[in-house]
Amino acid sequence: MENQYKKTFPDLMVGKKIIYVHGFMSAGSSHTVQMLRDYMPEATVIAPDLPIHPEEAMELLRNLVDTEKPDLIIGTSMGGMYTEMLYGVDRICVNPAFQMGTTISESNMMGKQVFQNERQDGIQEVIVTKALVKEYKEITEKCFSQVTEEEQQRVFGLFGDADPFVHTFDLFHEHYPQAIHFHGEHRLIEKVVFHYLMPVIRWIDDRQEGRERRTVLIDQNTLADGYGKPKSSLNKAYEFLLDNYNVFFVCPAPTNNPLAITEQQAWIEDAFSAPAWNHTIFTNQPHLLYGDYFISSTEHDDFLGTSLLFGSEEFKTWEEIITFFERLGGQ
Repeated sequence: MENQYKKTFPDLMVGKKIIYVHGFMSAGSSHTVQMLRDYMPEATVIAPDLPIHPEEAMELLRNLVDTEKPDLIIGTSMGGMYTEMLYGVDRICVNPAFQMGTTISESNMMGKQVFQNERQDGIQEVIVTKALVKEYKEITEKCFSQVTEEEQQRVFGLFGDADPFVHTFDLFHEHYPQAIHFHGEHRLIEKVVFHYLMPVIRWIDDRQEGRERRTVLIDQNTLADGYGKPKSSLNKAYEFLLDNYNVFFVCPAPTNNPLAITEQQAWIEDAFSAPAWNHTIFTNQPHLLYGDYFISSTEHDDFLGTSLLFGSEEFKTWEEIITFFERLGGQ
């Protein structure tokens, strides 16, 4: 079957090092590592096999950080828990298992277990004992021990809204503001990497490089069809724009109906998920906004940038919006 996510991101993390920290009973040879290498061909992705004992794993990771000086660390599940404690580096924790000991017990991972991926040391089986579970409970007590305002800006948490195993969104959010839901389960499958992880990596790379992208504002009145569903090609246009622009949604903020704000935010989160996090502007005075392009079904002649009248003869559909920006070539 043809891979629908063939697109790569050769402009992201160019010349930079990324450490990937795998989950429980996985290894550095996991498919996730290969996906990251494929999507970011100009970056170096380092993925060690972790020791089964958590203190040994943390020692290995801290030494690796000191030696390699990575620009970004990405960890999933158990690896997300370790990643949080690797302070001083930009980090993304995906479904982090901050209650690892309990997760092992409740997920029937006691006794003989087989590693899901081949390890360099040749070991493919391990016995998970109560003593090992105790070690994990002890290591998780060390999480969040060095959270500062600077660290809070360094760390993103990504949480699958259908994850059946790990539910640590609220715990993470107590310490870090950048907690984001995405449409997905526990495993970091290709769809999640492509649609949700890569945009967050783009935010980090832009900040590291001091890169400022042009801004596209999308009015809420262009989003839904008569049935309340995303209009045809809307998601395609959105992901196309994300490659070159900062994209924000503009919604009204009726002071006599605050529930409408919650409903609009929930619709946008459901339709676009992680890339739309903190990218909604609520205002009753859109003409005061500054941006490069404003896509709206209402005329805004006083907008300081370029206004695109959605539904007009020139921009009847989102496909025509895509064509317009294709001709601009990201300008």
